[in-house]
Amino acid sequence: MTTTTTAAVVESGGAGFTLSDVELSEPQAGEVRVRVVAAGVCHTDLTVASGALPFPLPGVLGHEGAGVVEAVGPGVDRVAVGDNVLLSFTSCGRCVHCRDGHPAYCTTWVPLNLIGGARLDGTSPVRRDGADLGGHFFGQSSFARQAIVDERSLVEVAADAPLELLAPLGCGVQTGAGAVWNVLDPRPGARLLVTGAGAVGLSAVMAAALTPALQIIAVDRVPARLELAGEVGATDTIDTSTADLEAAVAELTGGHGVDGVVETTGNVEVLEAAVRSLAVRGTAVMVGAPAFGSTAAVDVNFMLPGRNVVGLTLGDSETETLIPVLVDLVAGGRLPIGKLIGHYEFEDINTAVEDMTSGTTIKPVLTF
Repeated sequence: MTTTTTAAVVESGGAGFTLSDVELSEPQAGEVRVRVVAAGVCHTDLTVASGALPFPLPGVLGHEGAGVVEAVGPGVDRVAVGDNVLLSFTSCGRCVHCRDGHPAYCTTWVPLNLIGGARLDGTSPVRRDGADLGGHFFGQSSFARQAIVDERSLVEVAADAPLELLAPLGCGVQTGAGAVWNVLDPRPGARLLVTGAGAVGLSAVMAAALTPALQIIAVDRVPARLELAGEVGATDTIDTSTADLEAAVAELTGGHGVDGVVETTGNVEVLEAAVRSLAVRGTAVMVGAPAFGSTAAVDVNFMLPGRNVVGLTLGDSETETLIPVLVDLVAGGRLPIGKLIGHYEFEDINTAVEDMTSGTTIKPVLTF
């Protein structure tokens, strides 16, 4: 048995998205079929769609889905038919990192989520005209009206949860929030720097505003984004189109430097400047992903007084623990992610991509 649905297919690297009828397999053990209600568009989707990563194309992307469970496969006990769910990354649940509460560092994370395009057994849940398409993206491939989703990608939410608002929690929001809460863990009076005021960076700013940090400095080149950063919690902003990042941080912190950095741009020069802005015992969290093979220069002697540079995946989050907290914070008005979101009909996915690329919209969310 198969289910026919409509998906946004990337035919080849750089070709954009084309709506096409595809066939979904029945849910296998540990899988469910979800009717997708909303799906956020993330820069990772665009990077893969450009052909910059070796994901098998033609394929179906999308990894910030939200919807309603339509069918469950054998052994599924986390959700039932009719449940509202948010979709996030998947993991094996058995390796040392999963058992230790760090599924974002699952030993099978890369093939299961990013570049494999299939289940670990090599099969894809998505086919067209009898041929497999690249699928299983982050265990979901949610740029489709229906999706086969790994049980470990699911987080149940209330029946009245606003799925069109909450969809970005699955990646961008939890990444920014997790960088602050799970890695930096600011002490009272801490000074923080967030480079890049996109969805991840602004989520980090909002998360930092819920900590005892004293100073939250947001950095970008777009004045409107810096204005928004101030609305959601930044105490100071730096426009690097007119100011030198290191000099501005030194001035704002009285020469102290910052205790924590969340670097979201993926720009190596920005990363280097941010690291040089660290205070003694400060930590820089790398979230942005430059091209494979990129290197950043770090003065070893500068790092000796306890300074750290840490890489981060998906906020180092355990999704069943963190995402429900994010949902409650959004519901209570304490995490105003609605300020970042612009909604688009699924058929207008390429317009959403254009607006995200141009900076017109910070976080496009497709609605079905």
